Amino acid sequence: MPDPASAQSALPSSVSLMERFQRIRAASESICAPLQIEDYVIQSMPDASPPKWHLAHVSWFFEAFVLLPFLHGYRVLDEAYDHLFNSYYETHGKPFPRASRGLLSRPGVAEVYRYRQHVDAAMGELLARPPVEHVAEIARRLELGLQHEQQHQELLLMDILHILAQNPLRPAYRSDLRPGPGQLPDEPHWRDYPGGLQQIGHGGEGFAFDCETPRHRQFLEGFRLASRPVSCADYLAFISDGGYARPELWLADGWSLVQQAGWRAPLYWQRTDGRWLEMTLGGLHPLDLQAPVCHISFYEADAYARWAGARLPSEAEWEIAASDLPITGNFLENDHLHPVAAPQAAAMSQLYGDVWEWTASAYRPYPGFRPLPGSLGEYNGKFMCGQMVLRGGCCVTPQAHIRATYRNFFYPAMRWQFAGLRLAKEA
Repeated sequence: MPDPASAQSALPSSVSLMERFQRIRAASESICAPLQIEDYVIQSMPDASPPKWHLAHVSWFFEAFVLLPFLHGYRVLDEAYDHLFNSYYETHGKPFPRASRGLLSRPGVAEVYRYRQHVDAAMGELLARPPVEHVAEIARRLELGLQHEQQHQELLLMDILHILAQNPLRPAYRSDLRPGPGQLPDEPHWRDYPGGLQQIGHGGEGFAFDCETPRHRQFLEGFRLASRPVSCADYLAFISDGGYARPELWLADGWSLVQQAGWRAPLYWQRTDGRWLEMTLGGLHPLDLQAPVCHISFYEADAYARWAGARLPSEAEWEIAASDLPITGNFLENDHLHPVAAPQAAAMSQLYGDVWEWTASAYRPYPGFRPLPGSLGEYNGKFMCGQMVLRGGCCVTPQAHIRATYRNFFYPAMRWQFAGLRLAKEA
């Protein structure tokens, strides 16, 4: 019989893993603490999920992919949860329809928190006495589950903002968020990058999602990148110049969407009594002209770039520019929960944090890509069609979750995420 002590020591940094597990799980509940009970159950659009569902789903992930395979004798709290809280894993079971998650008034919020406690207690038991023959796989899946929960922490705040923005009272999620620095950003300048054969993708130590691999070569022509993201003031100039009414600036699908949806400004902007206001997690506020513009679609980012006589960078260009920079910036931990003005006198600012930056690159597999085995192969691979890559993280991304190779992806019409843009040009 394997020695439990040797099994535990084989689990990489088992104590620190458990501490991370507890800290990350607690962070999700902390995000939900300011909510009123009614907020937990609203689904404001098919692409968003009720906060209650997020809390249950991330618990289901640990149950389905860690506890049931590896904790002998584990008992589920409720067999129905495997259907209700499965997001899209068709090879695992039958997911509940995404667009109907707001109909799940039961289980109630208290029951969802009980479910989290049930899963957390079982995870503590597993990590204290892991089966020695599965230690390495448990560690891999635990890390994936923690990264997955951090993704949902960002999604929680995106969805909470969308929920509250539908309310005519424009309630604040929190009224005690840290204000921005209130400074004027520098005028953007261009930084040149030489062309040549470059290496991109994750190939080193530490965690990465499968879609970030393998590391591979790409040839790049010389390019230039703007020193900061496009600001709200910059974007207002585009609006004032009739940007939303000029078909020559838009991709065909984007122009069709602008006409159908009546877009005239980024999501959450509104013009009242001659002033531009913006709905934020701190409520409705005057638009911060110095902050990076956000909540724009790929189509809007592309149209702005064309209007500005520039283009969007490729994801390879973005990664090369970011790869030797420290991962510092305005992240979830800064507690602004909104983009803030760029630091002054920075050679290249805000590549990390503040806003996800749209790139011109389609979300497609890298050469030699291999998805994870089994049902976990559905995590990323099956979405590699019709979406565009964003880079760098944003103001509601946990800082430890981001790296230069991280590939986020959304459909080009989506704009409830904290997405903005940075301009690029040929050298």
